[in-house]
Amino acid sequence: MGFKDGDFILIEYTVRVKETGNIVDTTNEELAKKENIYESGRIYGPVLIVIGKGWINKVVEDALREMNVGEEKTIEVPPEKAFGQRDPSKVKTFSLREFRRRNINVKVGDVLDFGGVKGVVKSISGGRVVIDFNHPLAGKTLLYKVKVVAKLEDIKEKIKALAIRHLQIPGEELVVEYVPEEKKVVISIPTRYIAKKDIQYAKISLVTDILDMFKEDVEKVVFQEVFERKKPSEKTESEKQSSEEKEAKKASEASSEA
Repeated sequence: MGFKDGDFILIEYTVRVKETGNIVDTTNEELAKKENIYESGRIYGPVLIVIGKGWINKVVEDALREMNVGEEKTIEVPPEKAFGQRDPSKVKTFSLREFRRRNINVKVGDVLDFGGVKGVVKSISGGRVVIDFNHPLAGKTLLYKVKVVAKLEDIKEKIKALAIRHLQIPGEELVVEYVPEEKKVVISIPTRYIAKKDIQYAKISLVTDILDMFKEDVEKVVFQEVFERKKPSEKTESEKQSSEEKEAKKASEASSEA
């Protein structure tokens, strides 16, 4: 059967470096914690992919077109179709004195930002600092283990999946209503997310996708902020993130001890 451009599918995936077996990305929360790559604030679990939008590596997206719901596959992505081959010219040497003059204390492993271009400090010796501006995964072959969990058909399900992807708010905390006779979508967001970083930009991005993908069905998108009395046992978003970070740290320490 397969999938075509515009299809909404939910997938689970884990990405490993073929040469080392190291996991660099996953939708599995427990695995992320175990591998010390857990990201606080990220929504784990099946993620939305709209075929043809380029939201995932092209090699993987092309493979997804030929898959079916429930199917699992491991897809190999060579360096030239992932993050490119390593480029020796992107390894630069700087004077340590220049960093000290600017009161910048550098050490091996630091990630430095040079006008939006990030580099990793590889070595410091003889008054020289060597910084590698290649992507950390440059030259690596990636293995994507992907499973297609579901194909979304209902317009409300599709829009809710888009909202989760853009807003990074758990689906159980979002309410999406679609009023077909008015061609209107209403998205209700709990007030604790009002101050969430970049939430306004995320809303704009979400609206852009909704209006672009549902040209015949949606003409208006309304956001509602829901105020509710806080229950004594309820945690704020920041408290939840702090708790998650502590759990991830404990898991990491337990893994190290093992």
